[in-house]
Amino acid sequence: MKRIIIKGGNQLFGSVEIPVAKNSVLPILAATILCEGETAICQVPKLSDSLSATKILQTLGADVLWKDKKVVINCDDATGYEISEDLMQTMRSSIFFLAPLLVRCGKVKITRPGGCDLGDRPIDIHLSGLQALGTTVEEYPDGTVICTAPTGLVGTDYTLRLPSVGATETLIMAAAKAQGTTVLRNVACEPEIIDLADFLIACGANIKGAGTKVITIKGVPKLWGIVYTPIPDRITVATIMCAVALVGGNVKIKSSRPFHIDALRDLLCSAGANIVDIKEGLCIKCNKRIKGLGSLQTGTYPDLATDIAPLLAATLLKSKGDTSINDLIFTNRFICSNEFVLLGADTKIDGSTIHIKGVKELKGSVLEAKDLRGGAALVIAALASKGTSTVTGCEFIERGYEDIAKMFSALGADIYNM
Repeated sequence: MKRIIIKGGNQLFGSVEIPVAKNSVLPILAATILCEGETAICQVPKLSDSLSATKILQTLGADVLWKDKKVVINCDDATGYEISEDLMQTMRSSIFFLAPLLVRCGKVKITRPGGCDLGDRPIDIHLSGLQALGTTVEEYPDGTVICTAPTGLVGTDYTLRLPSVGATETLIMAAAKAQGTTVLRNVACEPEIIDLADFLIACGANIKGAGTKVITIKGVPKLWGIVYTPIPDRITVATIMCAVALVGGNVKIKSSRPFHIDALRDLLCSAGANIVDIKEGLCIKCNKRIKGLGSLQTGTYPDLATDIAPLLAATLLKSKGDTSINDLIFTNRFICSNEFVLLGADTKIDGSTIHIKGVKELKGSVLEAKDLRGGAALVIAALASKGTSTVTGCEFIERGYEDIAKMFSALGADIYNM
């Protein structure tokens, strides 16, 4: 079983290039099912999730070719409309194939998706939105979901119960080739939603308002394959920023879009880090023990992202003062807390809130990652711990980072895979 070995204590220096966003790549890969001809998605990291997405495409009959970090896809001969339970369970983002398959085939059979165990992650908004577009939905006790729309989808005016990122993306893909106009209200505004819309627009879709609370989509009969490069991964940017704020150092983060992580930036500056924009992205410096931040909570963009919350929690383990972070999205977001305690941290969980009392020192330990971002948070904490730490459960971390050990080693950390 793969492990990450970390000897803590080194500050981080240098520069790092940010890969394209996992949370953009996955819906865009699914959206290629809507396109005719060849589509090339550039700079795709070989994460376990992106590999799972391409495997799903292949099982549906698509031609998929990896050329270094470019994925070339042609779905012209893809006729499959069913995704096996095994593939659906590999990642939460398998749900993104629901709408494109429904549009392409007029029917789709899936099971409820898997992914990290962060608490209840319903797909009711996805399904009710598809029903509003004319889909017949059948749900079965074993988790099977069958959707049919043999005569195609029809535009509608639909208000999301909550501004769900996944449901917003599902309904954008569903409406892109629907008959007539669809208006989606109370949608999510994350940068990855804009990225998906930009991809579809480049393919020929008519979408306006992505990034606002109301999106209007006029259905078009055809979409064509293109060459496209998704946006940089803001969660990777956040991972590096949180690590530098904890262990100290001076790092240039290239190929980043600083405005995508304004909420985290403001918090880290309040805690004592120095963050400035540079031509290539941003630079973060920190050479002192940061301060606690009081009471915080996550929210929808542009508020503090749920994916960033455990990373920030790790940063604050050695802070001067106390911090509480309440995650409004997932009940189990801070399942990494018990592993923090093994390092000597003073953390407690109360429902969906983590309470952190900063300590002066952390000591290395054997840690188990139990989800993607919590696993990355354990790596960050271990970087600041005296002695050696071992992180297991690396299969979770590999869902979002191509090689987190290599990334931090290049900045001077004593970290390697084993």
